[in-house]
Amino acid sequence: NTMTDFPLSPDLITTEWLSGALGYTVRHFTFEPLGAGGGLLGLLARLHIESDEGPETIIAKFPTLAPENRALAETYDMYGREFRFYTQIGPTVPLRAPQCYYANFVVENNDFVLLLEDLQAYRLGDQVEGCTIDEAHQIIASAASLHRNTWQPDHLPEIKQHDMPYQREGMIAGFQVGWPVVQREFPQFFNDEIVKAVNTMPEQINVLLDKIHDGPLVIAHGDLRLDNIFFSDDGIALVDYQAVCKAAPEHDLAYFITQSLSDEVRGSQDWVAIYHQHLTSEGIDYDLETSRARYKLCAMYFICYAIIIAGTLDTANERGRKLAETLLGNSIRSLTELNAFELLS
Repeated sequence: NTMTDFPLSPDLITTEWLSGALGYTVRHFTFEPLGAGGGLLGLLARLHIESDEGPETIIAKFPTLAPENRALAETYDMYGREFRFYTQIGPTVPLRAPQCYYANFVVENNDFVLLLEDLQAYRLGDQVEGCTIDEAHQIIASAASLHRNTWQPDHLPEIKQHDMPYQREGMIAGFQVGWPVVQREFPQFFNDEIVKAVNTMPEQINVLLDKIHDGPLVIAHGDLRLDNIFFSDDGIALVDYQAVCKAAPEHDLAYFITQSLSDEVRGSQDWVAIYHQHLTSEGIDYDLETSRARYKLCAMYFICYAIIIAGTLDTANERGRKLAETLLGNSIRSLTELNAFELLS
């Protein structure tokens, strides 16, 4: 029986444990839960700390208390991935992420805790609102920096490829649940030709993933969308590393461009060429046409994300419905522009 010697929710934290974790004396602290959105697969709280050292507030992150959500997080190793990002990758790459003051993870039972920098001076992005061209440049440069600095990451065996069996099976099952709902709720995005192509997705997912992963890999954020990006005058910070994986360089790029950018921003630049320029700026030898081909494959694959999310969001909730419409609309228009549906025929 594995002993977890750290708290698993904010109400179990003691000043003694907190002092030990932070490495200085905490006289007193209070906490406030941080709710909706961020709390689906993790439990978040802001701690207000009285001490002579360190910041006045920090964020504490724990496993979710909802059993079905926790089971999902464990299937996809989400807590292990985030722990490994903050302990193995974050310190070695020039990526702006929340500073991690303390991290612990128990492999045997998936218990975990993180104490992170509170990005209160930043504002959180919004996938429905989109972002500016300038912000998109910052995000793509940031992603390219992560990828450039983790090119061919064979020295990190604990970090798994995106195309693991659980990912393949989960995508196929999730698509089969989401697709009928999406066709019923959002018919405006699909013509007969697109429906016919997308109907074949369960047979195509494995083929797409095989092709996407045939080539150089990097460490990817895995969930690069505006809802996981904080903005400030000094630049951006990426949060939420529960989907970190070894993936094609274009994995993060395609997900971000095809589902987080408005048509206007997406169409304003040759983003793949801009990304490729950043990626290869320090001598990595990688062909632009290869990058474009992998980008198209990734974009096609990620329609599954849009369909799974849109098919499971609460569409009675106005924000949920708007998000679903944004993801599906951006995704379908992107794929049409790329002539990507031909990949399914």
